[in-house]
Amino acid sequence: MDSPIKVIQPQGILNGITGNDLRREVSNLLDNGADMLLIDLKEVHFIDSSGLGSLVSAAQMVRTANAKLFVCSVSDQVRMLFELTKIDRVFQTFIDQEDCKRQVLTTS
Repeated sequence: MDSPIKVIQPQGILNGITGNDLRREVSNLLDNGADMLLIDLKEVHFIDSSGLGSLVSAAQMVRTANAKLFVCSVSDQVRMLFELTKIDRVFQTFIDQEDCKRQVLTTS
């Protein structure tokens, strides 16, 4: 069975260029009817201010579409950035994809 949670997996550095790709992917998924999105940051090693802005922009797009956005596999460095910028209050985060699916799909 196909999961109702659509997963986006950016890689490397999340900056202005890759952040635009992320926003485009979020927009395409929302346009195609997705109502639960998960950004898996397992392969993201660094996020700059533009990348952080892209995540916030993606969250706003999802909220406007009455959908839900989750984040998982956050490295210690990225978690520290989220806490310093208080972005950790914006995103519901999970350990990994399985943790997200287990908790979100059993409570939906």
